[in-house]
Amino acid sequence: MSPHTVAATHAVVHHHQRHHAPPPRRRRSPCHGRGGVRAAAATATTPSGASTTTDTPSAAFWDYNLLFRSQRAESRDPVSLRVTEGAIPPDFPSGTYYLAGPGMFTDDHGSTVHPLDGHGYLRAFRFGAGGEATYSARYVETAAKREEHDEDGGSASSWRFTHRGPFSVLQGGSRVGNVKVMKNVANTSVLRWGGRVLCLWEGGEPYELDPRTLETLGPFDILGLAAGDKAAARDSGGEAATRHHRRPWLQEAGIDVAASLLRPVLSGVYRMPARRLLAHYKMDPKTNRLLMVACNAEDMLLPRSNFTFYEFDADFALVQKREFVLPDHLMIHDWAFTDNHYVLLGNRIKLDIPGSLLALTGTHPMIAALAVDPSRQSTPVYLLPRSSEAEAAGRDWSVPVEAPPQMWSMHVGNAFEERDDDARGGVTTTIRLHMSGCSYQWFHFHRMFGYNWHNKKLDPSFMNVPRGRERLPRLVQVSIDLDKRGACRGCSVKRLSDQWTRPADFPAINPAFANRRNRFVYAGAASGSRRFLPFFPFDSVVKADVSDGSARLWSAAGRKFVGEPVFLPTGGTREDDGYVLLVEYAVSDHRCHLVVLDARKIGERNAVVAKLEVPKHLTFPMGFHGFWADE
Repeated sequence: MSPHTVAATHAVVHHHQRHHAPPPRRRRSPCHGRGGVRAAAATATTPSGASTTTDTPSAAFWDYNLLFRSQRAESRDPVSLRVTEGAIPPDFPSGTYYLAGPGMFTDDHGSTVHPLDGHGYLRAFRFGAGGEATYSARYVETAAKREEHDEDGGSASSWRFTHRGPFSVLQGGSRVGNVKVMKNVANTSVLRWGGRVLCLWEGGEPYELDPRTLETLGPFDILGLAAGDKAAARDSGGEAATRHHRRPWLQEAGIDVAASLLRPVLSGVYRMPARRLLAHYKMDPKTNRLLMVACNAEDMLLPRSNFTFYEFDADFALVQKREFVLPDHLMIHDWAFTDNHYVLLGNRIKLDIPGSLLALTGTHPMIAALAVDPSRQSTPVYLLPRSSEAEAAGRDWSVPVEAPPQMWSMHVGNAFEERDDDARGGVTTTIRLHMSGCSYQWFHFHRMFGYNWHNKKLDPSFMNVPRGRERLPRLVQVSIDLDKRGACRGCSVKRLSDQWTRPADFPAINPAFANRRNRFVYAGAASGSRRFLPFFPFDSVVKADVSDGSARLWSAAGRKFVGEPVFLPTGGTREDDGYVLLVEYAVSDHRCHLVVLDARKIGERNAVVAKLEVPKHLTFPMGFHGFWADE
């Protein structure tokens, strides 16, 4: 937002604080029995105990937009964090919590971009051995950021967006003929592996930053690194380029021709990389490997998907590389793995010809070229062989398991396999996934985060549709039973928790339990305490117990929202021995706190262990994904 917009925002919010609302009606808790969940109060409370009105359409609109307010300030030198509640516990480990996300949305020439196209802004919360905590934050110096940010003026530095980004439209820049549509902003996730800190984006190579200073070191060509290490992967028996044909050869040949024509156009005109690395990665604690996946640029426009999986050891040496070609038009955001499989929950998409033409004119974002494809009432789950054992089973992996019902896959918390030997000597393998998904009816390329390129604002009403709660993101468990030859004997989808029925996303677990049976899943959730923001942004953390279906909730009070939870284990014997870290955003007084929750006490009054305040001039916007790294 421009300074004038921010000032107007403040005025509107405080204006609505002056009026008192009638007391909220009592609401029945959505969960009952052991571990029941209680919704947070619908009104905020001032230090004097007075209740203030917060639940109006106008307040909801501005609260939502404040969460994505542009941040021009950086903190290159670490600043001390003040503990405002509780204390950092003695067993809290030394390390750094990195939080990636967008920082700049509005330039100085009238353009406002989608949150997914905002320039990457990395935050670091560091904890020393003596309980000291510091904070620093810097922009990722991508090529796009250097082009669009003029720092010559110092405090008067200016921004001018020249790249549209896949999801945005420029108001103050050129439209027709502007082929700068891909803007690698390195804003989606962050990773520390092999001594490197990498900020990732969904459509390009990661950027490497100094782990201590957060200075950008430059692009990290991880796919080029893998290409140069093919011999190592081949020697380990880990490279496979495989394709199964389910179409007539003439149709396949036509797709081959289309792909060969598209590649030079996408790379030469639109400057897209030949392969785009997905921003979500996985870590296998059993093998101490980093797993990543890439797909081809032309996959977005063709009814065929190419996926290449990479596995790196602790020194970033390539251990395994496997390539698969699937006869399906898919969009993959997150994925999963087990001992023997890479697991893709396919979101079916299709080319939108009218939208493509409008996107080329610059009047619509480039994502308008795609549309969701709800023609099939199921969710394709591709089980791709990771191990030689799975490959030897002979299953045609190009044929997906069709999971009921139709569901758009959002994020995966965990996946694992369990083997069962029955009395007759048969072997059944069950693959279970703990994940979040929403309906195809709710998911909309044009309106994600409520971005409206016509009025340069974010509209929260789309994210809070009044009907059809089942359409919004929810936590589910997918179970797939395979026989000894890998054939599917059954597939089911059910709620992850019987007690939690409200929207939730960003599932997280104790990382030590990745790729094996876990009991607890933590996720961002909606308490439903605000009438006009009942579903998103999230204001709570839910702890779901998969073993008995119960759920426990911690909620932020008043006009506060929370980001993605991250589990920090402390090495105890129980799975929930540890802390849950998350950032709390208080729009009422424009402050942010890093909240430390005792994972075992979520649902109790004393769940908050400590709150650490971020300096006020460095607060906002809301982050995306975080990563904890031990020192």
